[in-house]
Amino acid sequence: MQGEQYTMDPMSESSTPRTIRLYNERPQALSAPAAAFEAATALVPNGAVEDRLHRPLRDLRISVTDRCNFRCSYCMPKEVFDKDYAYLPHASLLSFEEITRIASQFVAHGVEKIRLTGGEPLLRKNLELLIAQLAALRTPQGKPLDLTLTTNGSLLARKAHALKAAGLQRVTVSLDGLDDATFKKMNDVDFPVADVLEGIRAAQEAGLGPIKVNMVVKRGTNDAEILPMARHFKNTGVVLRFIEYMDVGATNGWRMDDVMPSADVIQRIASELPLIALEAAAPGETAQRWGYADHQGKHDPSAGEIGVISSVTQAFCKDCNRARLSTEGQLYVCLFANQGYDLRSLLRSGSSDAELASVIGHIWTDRNDRYSELRAALPHDAASTAPGARRVEMSYIGG
Repeated sequence: MQGEQYTMDPMSESSTPRTIRLYNERPQALSAPAAAFEAATALVPNGAVEDRLHRPLRDLRISVTDRCNFRCSYCMPKEVFDKDYAYLPHASLLSFEEITRIASQFVAHGVEKIRLTGGEPLLRKNLELLIAQLAALRTPQGKPLDLTLTTNGSLLARKAHALKAAGLQRVTVSLDGLDDATFKKMNDVDFPVADVLEGIRAAQEAGLGPIKVNMVVKRGTNDAEILPMARHFKNTGVVLRFIEYMDVGATNGWRMDDVMPSADVIQRIASELPLIALEAAAPGETAQRWGYADHQGKHDPSAGEIGVISSVTQAFCKDCNRARLSTEGQLYVCLFANQGYDLRSLLRSGSSDAELASVIGHIWTDRNDRYSELRAALPHDAASTAPGARRVEMSYIGG
């Protein structure tokens, strides 16, 4: 872990054990430890691996820390993540070299995009070193990766130029409103909107675009901010995306009644700012795109666009091509998973790159997760107790 340090969050906190075995206990899934795969079952990467529902592997999200300096109620509520909550010890974390080694095997299987997440990823010191390592990776076709990062923006103003210089291409910033009182209520640490907006400006100046801004909409809490946010970011080149409040993890007290459907968000914006539906930019894209319309009813590119991410009311499992790697090397193949696969133990027990790649390939080819589709099939009054055991927390694997 040469050159790598860690930034301690002032709110030191404790957690239940997160050790997860390296096999899948679901019916008809891998029944033996993945490390025990023999040469006869070796899966050699060909850049085109698919899961059991014929979904390719294209997107890897890597959590570099389980720490955050915000306490957003939908992700890390202060009632749970309090001063007594113990974060993962530093020795449990993947080093930058370990992360890069794992990522290179995912790229061999077809991953074209890597997103760094957290917690708040910019709390990980010397993150630029990891970015430089990942930026050097190439797809089997010799193309550079789409390398991006999701941040709450609190440290972005001071880090934007260094991130760009290291090889980061763009950023997504979480911002749940422009009204200071509303935003402070959402982040629950009294952090001001102005500092996040300063970070967004710094990212634009550094060339980390196109920048996306994500707003989680919680009915009765910040839905009054929908139109002000749309007005503010129109004509700026920033793509604003509205995310339905999701039942990720088991600590955010999710209720279906708190969800504001994306259709309602679009209707509210279109009542003042006419919109026109746009085509998806890429296969497996999570957001439905809407462009601002001109007086002729056509998309005005200079005005920009918005997006809506509707995993509750319009599940997009059928196109999901994303895998998630936790801070300590657990692989999750669904945001709503209740179990991961321990890749760190393979790394630290001397497994070769070929063995690591084979394990990743077998895990993906066995995947048949479609949690959001199953939840959507439930009656409204049963959705708050959707199927599955205790799900992994978003702060542990990123969004």
